[in-house]
Amino acid sequence: MSKGHHHYNIDSIDKVLILSLGINLLLSLVQVIAGLISGSMALIADAFHNLSDVFSFAIVLGARIIGKKPPDIFKSFGYKRIEIIAALINLINIILISVFLILESILRYLEPKEIDGNIIVYTSIFAIGINILTAILVYAVTHKSLNIKAAFLHNISDALSSVGVLLSGVIILKYQFLEADLIVTIIIAIYTGWIALRELPKITHILAEGTPKGLKIDDLLRSIKSLEGVIDLHHLHVWQIDEHKNALEAHIVIEDLHEMENIKGKIKKELRDNYNISHSTLEFEKNNNSTNLENC
Repeated sequence: MSKGHHHYNIDSIDKVLILSLGINLLLSLVQVIAGLISGSMALIADAFHNLSDVFSFAIVLGARIIGKKPPDIFKSFGYKRIEIIAALINLINIILISVFLILESILRYLEPKEIDGNIIVYTSIFAIGINILTAILVYAVTHKSLNIKAAFLHNISDALSSVGVLLSGVIILKYQFLEADLIVTIIIAIYTGWIALRELPKITHILAEGTPKGLKIDDLLRSIKSLEGVIDLHHLHVWQIDEHKNALEAHIVIEDLHEMENIKGKIKKELRDNYNISHSTLEFEKNNNSTNLENC
């Protein structure tokens, strides 16, 4: 672990993220103001949808910056799990906002208010343009990161959401069907809330130190026990440090403690190559349990 200072250099991905974050934040503010002036719940819902992407960009950017900070005496595993905590906060906020928008739409249906369709149309066209611009910026670097690719897909969904708001504005102008605004609001709220609910179990599973997705404990046990020199294996724990990094601790029973280093190397290679486990803590025991050596 390093005691020195760690300097972070901004690269092309970070510049795109910062620019996209700023553009989407500005768009969200414009939509909220336009929504309040026009009386459109759909614009406000679309603003919160865009705002969720602002949080997503911030999480990705923060994770890139903080995640590169080396482990220290306070965070021996490093700082990558901060991304998971931030994502959890973001998802909970999205769910709460989605519920609020649905309830507010119901109240608005019971007590209708005048809605200015012109403001909805002009603001939606502006939003579609901004979302397309952001998508183009992000697309240029999608090949460099899965998180960036996910952000690009979010921008596409934002553009489609804004198209829905635009259609509601056109319907209001042409047919005076004010309920179109509420229908679009509820659709956006349900869609955004559903995405958050779908991701929530993944985040809580990591924070609860659950077994990594796709990893079969029985297969792992068989693999290690099949290695030459390994007699048995117990007290096995496998968990995720963050979205991409897995860890393991286990007690390994062997016949000859003099072969411990050789066996340890084989086990670590097996874990790294076939199970994506980069960090492992192994405690070795002699078969008769008369001797116990710990090796981290």
